[in-house]
Amino acid sequence: MRTRADTSPGSTPEGGGRELTRRRVVEAAAGLLAREGREAVTTRAVAAAAGVQPPAIYRHFDDMDGLLDAVAEHGYTRFIETKRAVPTPDDPVDDLRAGWDLAVEFGLANPALYAMLYGEPRRGTDSPAHRAGMEMLHGRIRRIAAAGRLRVDEPLAAAIIHATARGAVLTWLSLPEDGRDPALLTAMRESMVTAVTTDEPAVQDPGPAGAARALRAALPQQSTLSEAEQHLLGEWLDRLAADV
Repeated sequence: MRTRADTSPGSTPEGGGRELTRRRVVEAAAGLLAREGREAVTTRAVAAAAGVQPPAIYRHFDDMDGLLDAVAEHGYTRFIETKRAVPTPDDPVDDLRAGWDLAVEFGLANPALYAMLYGEPRRGTDSPAHRAGMEMLHGRIRRIAAAGRLRVDEPLAAAIIHATARGAVLTWLSLPEDGRDPALLTAMRESMVTAVTTDEPAVQDPGPAGAARALRAALPQQSTLSEAEQHLLGEWLDRLAADV
């Protein structure tokens, strides 16, 4: 005996119809979240919005947490598609600013989704879209590092960028509308840029040869490596510095 979900318009009993039903349920839940907030996303409300019987939801998701994880993935995917559609600035620090602005704008435009994503930090963090977003962020950071303008190591830079973007969005959303000054967002973005980048390249000559020469010059002043390690690293740096 078929359920209403099996016989809804555009569906088939095959895998394609099942996927369409799943997508409809996720989009219905995402719509309820956006319009009415987290508490509105109930089994009964989602089923009514998606045009399926409530039991149909649990043929696609183990429980409501599973559905909310799918909504998080849906939101991340939309965000990544937006980021990919924006041209990449030539300057890597300007690219960082643009990416930060996009993340903040997405949060401000989707407050309920953002609160769910970052008020429950574990939700969706192992999803394909989230991993794609992290790869894009690390790509931006590597561009800055390759230009010799990264002030801190890459993991710390990523943490600072995330923390300032999340803090900016959640702080903005917590303020009364008449207390929301756009200067707050600009100040937080520029504080982030100052914390993770330098105004001038640490190494003037582009490429590994220039970086190797700079590190080779600083090597005698460090005490972390043993004498044998310093000697071996010195040989490697000499070979890189000569590769011009």
